[in-house]
Amino acid sequence: MIALAAGLCIAIATIGPALGQGNAAAKAMESIARQPEAAGEIRTALILSLAFMEALTIYGLLIAFLLLGKIG
Repeated sequence: MIALAAGLCIAIATIGPALGQGNAAAKAMESIARQPEAAGEIRTALILSLAFMEALTIYGLLIAFLLLGKIG
């Protein structure tokens, strides 16, 4: 049961941020295409948001490792 929880933890922790990152990157590219003069500011905000979304994935991986540690 714990292994199933770890698998679900990894799946949910990667699917959500992956969809969010794809959506954020698409919107950022669309915004840069509309306003090329604001590309620097948009890029900075995009990189920060991608880093925060990636942190959620890393937390999910950490929780999965902790759950797998309880098995053995």
